[in-house]
Amino acid sequence: MATQIIVDPALWGTSILPQGYIESWIAADGRPVEAGDPIACIRIEAMLHELMSPATGILHIDRATNSVIEPGAVIGRVDRRKSMR
Repeated sequence: MATQIIVDPALWGTSILPQGYIESWIAADGRPVEAGDPIACIRIEAMLHELMSPATGILHIDRATNSVIEPGAVIGRVDRRKSMR
């Protein structure tokens, strides 16, 4: 079972700039992560936000660094069936 990694719409302070982008991935694709681990840096408006893993498991990245994202975008998933550390 996989848990989606969704960019929280609450990160957008205003609707002036409805898009952001993935500045970097902290965790690598295919690597194990723990719930609450920082996994990506998202730039929205003038702010840089760390996105945390929503679950423990194996990270699968669906959107590359520098991808444009919108509120509620799914950028990856954590596969909980394969959680091995």
